[in-house]
Amino acid sequence: MDSTRVTEQPTSFERPQAGAAPVDPRGALLRTPGQQRSTPGGSGLPQAQARGTGEAPAGPPVPPGPGGTGPEHSQPAAAEHLEAPPVRAKPGAGDHRPRPAAEGIPAQPGLEQERRSGQGLPPGRPTPMRRDGDRLRFVGAATRRIARGIDLDEIVMGLCRATVPTFSDAILVYLRDPLPVGDERPIGPVVLRLRRTDRIPEERDTDGGFLPVFHPEPSELSALTAELCEVRPGGALNEVLRGVRPVFADAPAARAALPELLGEDGESLVPGGQRAILAPLRGRRRVIGAAVFLRRPERIAFEADDLLVAAQLATHSALGIDKAVLYGREAYIADELQRTMLPETLPQPTGVRLASRYLPAAETARVGGDWYDAIPLPGSRVALVVGDVMGHSMTSAAIMGQLRTTAQTLAGLDLPPQEVLHHLDEQAQRLGTDRMATCLYAVYDPVSHRITIANAGHPPPVLLHLGGRAEVLRVPAGAPIGVGGVDFEAVELDAPAGATLLLYTDGLVESRLRDVWTGIEQLREKLAATAQLTGPDHPPPLEALCDEVLDMLGPGDRDDDIALLAARFDGIAPSDVAYWFLEPEDAAPGRARRLARRALARWGLEELTDSVELLVSEVVTNAVRYASRPITLRLLRTDVLRCEVGDDVPQLPRLRQARATDEGGRGLYLVNRMARRWGATRLSTGKVVWFELNRI
Repeated sequence: MDSTRVTEQPTSFERPQAGAAPVDPRGALLRTPGQQRSTPGGSGLPQAQARGTGEAPAGPPVPPGPGGTGPEHSQPAAAEHLEAPPVRAKPGAGDHRPRPAAEGIPAQPGLEQERRSGQGLPPGRPTPMRRDGDRLRFVGAATRRIARGIDLDEIVMGLCRATVPTFSDAILVYLRDPLPVGDERPIGPVVLRLRRTDRIPEERDTDGGFLPVFHPEPSELSALTAELCEVRPGGALNEVLRGVRPVFADAPAARAALPELLGEDGESLVPGGQRAILAPLRGRRRVIGAAVFLRRPERIAFEADDLLVAAQLATHSALGIDKAVLYGREAYIADELQRTMLPETLPQPTGVRLASRYLPAAETARVGGDWYDAIPLPGSRVALVVGDVMGHSMTSAAIMGQLRTTAQTLAGLDLPPQEVLHHLDEQAQRLGTDRMATCLYAVYDPVSHRITIANAGHPPPVLLHLGGRAEVLRVPAGAPIGVGGVDFEAVELDAPAGATLLLYTDGLVESRLRDVWTGIEQLREKLAATAQLTGPDHPPPLEALCDEVLDMLGPGDRDDDIALLAARFDGIAPSDVAYWFLEPEDAAPGRARRLARRALARWGLEELTDSVELLVSEVVTNAVRYASRPITLRLLRTDVLRCEVGDDVPQLPRLRQARATDEGGRGLYLVNRMARRWGATRLSTGKVVWFELNRI
């Protein structure tokens, strides 16, 4: 086997290549000056070069393949089938066997002297790749650079940076608009859009241009060419794209196709002779674009072997673009899935303000199992939920969605926090034996200024007091959801007005660089330091506080996705609450009207007296009809006036249209017409019917 090692060579002017002339600022690939090529009747490809100071003797000539009919037909039927034939040494021989010639590539002896000596090239011009080894190394380095890209822009940029200036002086890349995805069959005409142009920077190349009259800047390349091109069925461009093979610009097919692609002004950018190559970009199923490689008039023209290079570049780029489009679709699906699994907007319950953040683990893992939620409950309460399903896959996101839906359903039943976690644990076991998750469920009551918390293996919440003190709440950890056979314990704590409760997932405090308790302590210190900036009497704004918390993440701290929920407890003052018990008797509606009238007079809301008396009378009358235990009546004065009537009957009332002959059935109809909002919620001890009126 040939002992010569093939190594990756730099492909951009920023990194000069080994062997480049000192006067060449772009580090172009150079050919050994003394390299010999075959005669016109030979293969047209160089003999193998021996290691050492001299050259290997020329081997016997190899006849050209029978399929070569011209430069534009020099590529095999499919670009992806291009492979470099192996070079093997004879056993026991010290010399090397010459490499067989590719079919259809005739020799060009007229250029032999110019290519051998480099004469005729202006100083500083990139010297052409003069032997097969140069081309193989260039193609290997270029395709590796293209393959490193993940998204569409990275792949197209990789193609441009790999080819300019080593292979060409400028490149134009056109892609279909829109790009088809997978097995999609686009409807309508094929439209190509100029995606990117690149050329040798003017400050590095000031002694020439594509046109002898002016030197186009990089931005002018796109200005001089058509941005959109509609491929006409049966047109010249359509025939070239269908042929898949790269062609020289002076080929008959390309001469008719380039004006259609570049437009009238762009056609003037194409130099004469074989200094431009039009290469179709064919993906796995269809042609998705085209690339145009250009060389300046003073640079040596493309050779027939360069068509194979262009074919390899086009094939690898097209396959990479196909991959990027599929990846983009998957990323879009992941983003949509994650977005629909999380609340679009947070509710605005009375007595509490909310803010949230979610960050995926990484760009390559956009879905995860972290979620948060805020669920309004009867009595102006609100349930705060944060959870984390193990994993970062679509399965984790799907399980998270099911658990979040289950938690919302259980919250609607007004179950205690520990009961909610117990039912979530049962649901996780029904989903599978390996479905594990952590969850923290808290219920805040703005009237009593208390919060009840139950935990299932989740990091403890942090409470930031109004004075700036931050503390980690002592909540029993419990077992994760999905373990089964465990009990969950709830604790009730004070929630003073002005305090901020922070619920989060472990991705915020745990990483490869720190353990979870170190991260929790850093979070507590971060909250305390942020509170000091606004003073002891002014809590920091919620949105800014969430941003400051996320700023504590440093490089390497993003091993997991992050869900963050912040709740600012404003509470409802006792002077804004009126609460009574009423016996389920016929006199209860009249007493309810009198109590409501007195409360409105005390609050200075006499203008609402008539509406409130009418609606309270209707709702209390309906409760008296079915209740067997005392009825509760509560009025809350916030930005609206809220009235709540509770009884021990679990059946919820339904709005219906009463007939003209019915004596009843119009109470809820009046509530629906006069109230700003109304509803009914089932409790563990009965139900609550409520309505709200705007304060005038």
